[in-house]
Amino acid sequence: MAEEETQAPAAEAESSTQLVEAGKTSKWLTENGFEHEVLEPDHLGVEVLKVDRDLLLPFCTALYAYGFNTLSCQAGYDTGPGGDLVSMYHLIKVGDNVTNPEEVRIKVFLPRNDPRVPSVYWIWKGADWQERESYDMYGIIYEGHPNLKRILMPEDWVGYPLRKDYISPDFYELQDAY
Repeated sequence: MAEEETQAPAAEAESSTQLVEAGKTSKWLTENGFEHEVLEPDHLGVEVLKVDRDLLLPFCTALYAYGFNTLSCQAGYDTGPGGDLVSMYHLIKVGDNVTNPEEVRIKVFLPRNDPRVPSVYWIWKGADWQERESYDMYGIIYEGHPNLKRILMPEDWVGYPLRKDYISPDFYELQDAY
């Protein structure tokens, strides 16, 4: 029994240090000099790549040139109180292979005290309202966005409701009720 107990922690440590294999898009980006980190694929097997915010625009421009012509989704999320905010981009190659298009997901981790990232609006126009929603709900500032203002909450709303450290106000003022 003691021998099995000593092997179990070694097996756990070995499995937690396994490297994630780079996918097709990651290999292409590496060959062309674009620095990034490969994260574990999602549950559907979609490649997930972590990019530094300073490299996001050249990175996304390269992906657009590589054929990722559709921004399927842009979203934000909070990793937890005191943790990073994340801006996520799900890209698809829309072309001849309609039944099984190539997909990739890009994540940019941002410090809570300075959640600034360049806007990808100028690459994919579909980012317009999606970046505004991430700004409104999480406070992620998309630099270079043509109209970055609240889209869901009133303009005078204080705070960002989907942050995990957000404290709800004790009251809500009813405006224009009559």
